[in-house]
Amino acid sequence: MYEINERLKQLRSVLNITQLEFSKRIFISQSSYGDIELGGRRINDRIVHLISTEFSVSKDWLKYGIGEMFIDDNLDTRIEYLIEVYKKLDRNLQNYLIEQSELLLKLNDKITKNDSK
Repeated sequence: MYEINERLKQLRSVLNITQLEFSKRIFISQSSYGDIELGGRRINDRIVHLISTEFSVSKDWLKYGIGEMFIDDNLDTRIEYLIEVYKKLDRNLQNYLIEQSELLLKLNDKITKNDSK
């Protein structure tokens, strides 16, 4: 079974884009991305999320090789709008938005756990 770095190479091949273009679209340097593809650097959940969002790639496929490579392209219009807003922000505000979103997820988990009791 392929490792995540091999699946990234496969994804880039299917998309027919360079490491430079791929790395720019997920907001990391080409050298950092190259290290990921070579297996010298681990990929974190933020990068997995960015790849999934930017290229409509299944997180399960990317992380574990499970299922189809691409997710349904009919994304909810609210998600598409959020992505467009995110892309217009400068890098610091993008990072802030991600941090706040992670805090909202934690809050949501707490609320969900309390509702199930």
